[in-house]
Amino acid sequence: MLHAPDYVRAIAPYQGGKPVSELAREYGLDESRIVKLASNENPLGMPQSARDAMAAAAVELARYPDGNGFALKSAISKRFDVPLEWITLGNGSNDILELATRAFVQPGESTVFSAHAFAVYALASQAVGARSIVVPTVASGPQAYGHDLDAMLQAITTDTRIVFVANPNNPTGTFLPAAAVERFLEQVPTRVLVVYDEAYTEYLRPEERPDAFAWVRRFPNLLVSRSFSKAYGLAGLRVGYGVAQPLVTDLLNRLRQPFNVNLLAQAAAVAALADGPWLEQAYRANREGMAQLEAGLDAIGVRWLPSWGNFLLVQVVSPSGSGAGEGVHQSASAGDPAMPVYERLLRAGVIVRPVGNYALNGWLRVSVGLPEENAAFLAALPSAIGR
Repeated sequence: MLHAPDYVRAIAPYQGGKPVSELAREYGLDESRIVKLASNENPLGMPQSARDAMAAAAVELARYPDGNGFALKSAISKRFDVPLEWITLGNGSNDILELATRAFVQPGESTVFSAHAFAVYALASQAVGARSIVVPTVASGPQAYGHDLDAMLQAITTDTRIVFVANPNNPTGTFLPAAAVERFLEQVPTRVLVVYDEAYTEYLRPEERPDAFAWVRRFPNLLVSRSFSKAYGLAGLRVGYGVAQPLVTDLLNRLRQPFNVNLLAQAAAVAALADGPWLEQAYRANREGMAQLEAGLDAIGVRWLPSWGNFLLVQVVSPSGSGAGEGVHQSASAGDPAMPVYERLLRAGVIVRPVGNYALNGWLRVSVGLPEENAAFLAALPSAIGR
């Protein structure tokens, strides 16, 4: 029998949001009437500037892309005033997270991250045989369900190699103020790499956005990861990047695949990064859509967590098991009581994301869509929860 490490065999593969075509096949629904609010994609789609750049680049598809990604790295360097050699390109920001884990963590060592944080932190840790130290979130108050940075500091052990911090966090949408993150960075041992995940930073209000790249100049043990999949609308192209000092980027580039970001993705990302009006449009559409969802959920009497991303965590089943409303933290269990609600929404042609695998039983994550998509979800929800 072929041998593979037990820690690899134990991995439960990442499950993305259900595709529209799959739901149409399963339930015999018209694809044009299905609303997908499951994967935190930009409902506006891809900017025209990126489409045009891809069309122009397509004539070179018979050739390999620039393995060093010079044009995209140069654009990132100019846009954010960081040295070119501080940048690593990834096949989505997931690639950056996995490269960092492979570069710095050996079997038997540990990583630290918050409960209810992005699933890839656990998957990347497990893939290298590392031990995941999962720290409970803040239990109550305005920061409830958010990272407990003090507890995360206390959780660091002598064998900890990476601490993952998502800000804003997926799937809770919680946010850590810049001052709190900076204090945390000052206290993390310099032998531990901090991976600061900013996949949703473009959705923050301008006054809330920390200058994470300035932190990279101060902290040699900091890696900031960002994505073009969300606000920039390039999820299908899979392109992200990391910024860190050369001590880190040199190791990441030793491990990454030579052509990990394809030619069309590089061209589209260069164009999207320069398209300021598009980014502003995406930001404003998200703010308006978020307000629409919040008001609609309040009208129904369904609890939601304040979010700094482009999605809301919605409590569709209370801890008592009936209805939706106030509740406390729950542990993962064999059966998530939110699943029947999820299934009823599917039958109504609305795809959202169950989050029982994040130890958030009774909750669903709902991405912000176009006004008519948000309205479709709000119209389907009352009957799905038995109202």
